[in-house]
Amino acid sequence: MLSRAVFRYVAHTIRHAPEGGITYEVICAAYRCGAESGPQDEQEAAQDWALRHTGRTGHDLFRRVFTDHARVTRTAEPSHDPNPVGRDGGGG
Repeated sequence: MLSRAVFRYVAHTIRHAPEGGITYEVICAAYRCGAESGPQDEQEAAQDWALRHTGRTGHDLFRRVFTDHARVTRTAEPSHDPNPVGRDGGGG
C-alpha cells in the first residue's frame, strides 16, 4: 500500500529571546588545563575569572562562549515552494 503526503512549507524566523537572557563562559585553552569559569549571568564576571586565572597560572589563551535563547515564529507571508509535492506524489 502506497501512502501519500501533502507537504506545506511555511516560512519561519528565529530571533534572540531577551527574556531568556544571555550566559557568558570562559574556558582556558592552555595545553592540558581546561579550567572553566562556569556559566555567568554577567560578561564582566567571566572576564574577571579569566584575568584571575591568568594571574595565577600565566595562561593567556581562552575560549569564550556566549549562549542566548532564541524564539522561532511563523512569518506573516506563506512561503512559496518552487517544487511542491501534490497528492499524487509528483511535482506541481
